[in-house]
Amino acid sequence: MRAMIGVMAYLIASFATDALASGIEGQWARGDGNAKVRIAPCGADICATNTWIKPGTPSEKAGDKLVMTIEPSDDGVYSGEAFDPQRDLNYKITVKVDGDRMSTRGCVIVGLICKGVDWTRIR
Repeated sequence: MRAMIGVMAYLIASFATDALASGIEGQWARGDGNAKVRIAPCGADICATNTWIKPGTPSEKAGDKLVMTIEPSDDGVYSGEAFDPQRDLNYKITVKVDGDRMSTRGCVIVGLICKGVDWTRIR
């Protein structure tokens, strides 16, 4: 019985690791080629931290962070809120992950101003 529980625990841990590897966490390149981010847990939240910014991009820099309080659904969509400490802005955010592709959509001012960005996972 103990051996069976050990095997089940191993399989569950392996599945969870595989699910995280194909989920939101990891390195991502922005579709316009101007930025790369690392998405990882930061406390109870998830942070997207700029790891590289194309030279000459005036409003962003490496190390800038977006702190996301988001919840996943079964279909690869995460939704919730995000805080940009560099600009002191709060967003409603939706993130859709489909394998090595991700799309983000953030809205401010009660959803009146929204922007979407596409991303590709860096392997």
